[in-house]
Amino acid sequence: MNLKLSSLPYFQRWFVVGAIIGVFAGLGSLAFFFAIRLFEIIFFTHIVGMSIPHPLGEGGSAVYHFYALRYYLIPIVVATGGLITGFIVYTFDPSSEGHGTDAAIRAFHYNHGKIKRRTPLVKTIASAVTIGSGGSAGREGPTALIAAGIGSFLADILGLSPKDRRIAVAVGIGAGIGTIFKAPIGGSILGAEILYRRDFESEVIFPSLVASSIGYSIFASVVGFEPIFGYYLAPFNVMRLPFYAVLGLVAGLLSILYIRTFYGVKNMFKKFHIPNHYKPMIGGAIVGIIALMFPEILGTGYGWVEILELGKFNELVTFGVPILIILILLPFVKIIVTSFTVSSGGSGGVFAPGIFIGASLGAFFGVLFHMVSPTIVPVVAPFVIIGMLSFFGAAGKAPLAVILMVVEMTGSLQLLPGAMLAVSIAYIASGTKYSIYESQVEQRRDSPANMGEYHTPMLLEMKVSSLKIIDNVYADLYYTIYRADNIMKENDLLSLPVVYHEKLMGAVYLYDIVNRSYGYVKDYYKPGISYVKLDNSAENAWELMMKNRTKWCAVVDNGKFMGIITLESILDKYEENVKIINMGDSN
Repeated sequence: MNLKLSSLPYFQRWFVVGAIIGVFAGLGSLAFFFAIRLFEIIFFTHIVGMSIPHPLGEGGSAVYHFYALRYYLIPIVVATGGLITGFIVYTFDPSSEGHGTDAAIRAFHYNHGKIKRRTPLVKTIASAVTIGSGGSAGREGPTALIAAGIGSFLADILGLSPKDRRIAVAVGIGAGIGTIFKAPIGGSILGAEILYRRDFESEVIFPSLVASSIGYSIFASVVGFEPIFGYYLAPFNVMRLPFYAVLGLVAGLLSILYIRTFYGVKNMFKKFHIPNHYKPMIGGAIVGIIALMFPEILGTGYGWVEILELGKFNELVTFGVPILIILILLPFVKIIVTSFTVSSGGSGGVFAPGIFIGASLGAFFGVLFHMVSPTIVPVVAPFVIIGMLSFFGAAGKAPLAVILMVVEMTGSLQLLPGAMLAVSIAYIASGTKYSIYESQVEQRRDSPANMGEYHTPMLLEMKVSSLKIIDNVYADLYYTIYRADNIMKENDLLSLPVVYHEKLMGAVYLYDIVNRSYGYVKDYYKPGISYVKLDNSAENAWELMMKNRTKWCAVVDNGKFMGIITLESILDKYEENVKIINMGDSN
């Protein structure tokens, strides 16, 4: 079956694989959606006694009134959610922390599309707790990593190549996001666009279309087919274009603040000398305290976005503060609480907070422009919608996909001209240096996944002897498996070369020893592995890594084990050579 599927032509093969990924994306999104609702009921309905608004497309109502019987419990609830999340993530799968989409992007570029098989389950539970307890995070990151993990697993069991596994991961990203947001077209494009800051992975688009359509159909059959934020049907007004341009410029500049704050807080938490398990609790406590003044920032905030779009500002919790001040503060507060939720080690996405930030920014400018010209800007709804997409199109470096997604999420085809203008300006204003997804690369030629396609001539010229050879990362035949396991963890490897008396004997793999309590490497290693010599090219080394599905290969000279070279060492040397060439060209 595996050989038959792998031998099928591109379109037939990816129609089948895309359909399978789509089924799992739909079912996974449903499980995640209702898990969030379950924890919302536990934490807020029963413990805090608080009402949470939901958007029209998810069973919400246009009539809403905020109340909270035990308001003072909000910080405790959010901190407790952070504590539970920290325990789940750092006990079972530390790679599940953070916003998910970036982890899937990293797997595509740097890890041959490999994602741990337990990651989808751990990510589902941890993110549902984070969001359901009020953490400021979104659903797109978890669903992207969940569906991408399923894509990686399916590629393995279907016997697909490493290249096809990477495609399956990207398809999972697009299908997961397109499904949970009921935006299958935008999700399809997002899977191809979000990998790069200014490029596309064209081979991802076709299977993403198949996967997203099936995932969306399954998810919406249960949740409902209405767009998340209902339908915006007012006609387009060309006179608003200058206003949209201003909004796009400010959104682009604000996205830089979002990114820098997010990673600034992340670096700050890295410096805290406390167990990682407790860091999300600290972040949650800070978020909960801020939420006492701004309860709108809890959770995904989609219900509040709907309220802003409908212009029902009297439903916002203002504590007597003028509404214009609340609107200008909300984007900055949401940036802070999202950073403390996710960057502290919590589990959740950054797309939904971006939607909220852009929406509240758009609402503020909509009110201002209404004051300036009430005839041209009678309502704020179009500015709320365009604020959403222009902000995250800039922050996520996915302008085309985000335009399509927000159109699908609001049914607002009339806003396409204004949206296209605003998001283009926002994208330019933010530049390609800043992205909320740090694992994105500039373009296809910069990705290790495409090294063979773009970098072969230079790799042929680079010799193994010119690369950094690590001579202390190996396992002796008589090392305990506990020691070998620690060496792998310290170096982020899934296998090690096995050496005895300076002779390369074979390799030991993590999956062979991970559940063993005692023993020696000699009892578990696989004898006989391929290696490179000092005079081989970097291309030979790279091809060997791809063949063995590892991030390293052994170096042997005259029968003596010299050490290992890693994919990272090849990339470092490549970048060094490129800089030298560029300096020569500039001179």
